[in-house]
Order: sequence, then C-alpha cells, then structure tokens
Amino acid sequence: MNSEMDITILEDGTVRVETGEVGGPEHMAAEKMLAWLAKELGGDSTRVRRGHTHHHHHEHIHAGHGKDK
Repeated sequence: MNSEMDITILEDGTVRVETGEVGGPEHMAAEKMLAWLAKELGGDSTRVRRGHTHHHHHEHIHAGHGKDK
C-alpha cells in the first residue's frame, strides 16, 4: 500500500493534496494532518474520491489572490 501524499500549491493559492491508498495508522495520521492543514489555511475544503484512492483538494483564497483577481 502506498502511504505517500503529493502536495501542490497552485498559482492561485489553492493547495492540492493527492493521496493513494493509505491504510492503518498512516490513514489516521493523514486525516489529522489534512484537517490541521484545512484549519490553518482557511478557505473552502473539498474531498474528491476516485475509485479506491482519495484526492484531497483544499482551496484557500489569500489576500490579493483568488478566482476574482
């Protein structure tokens, strides 16, 4: 099982986190880390599940950035 996360910060300030299948203790640690990240960065947070893998997309709009700028 792949217990890795890919974190990408897009030009508009969106933080995208993609994971493969994460199991066991790593799964709980990943969930806690993603919850912390969403809380600290603020903004909207969505989760997209693709098959048996998870894709976490956290959109955070910062001053001077965003969809309307």
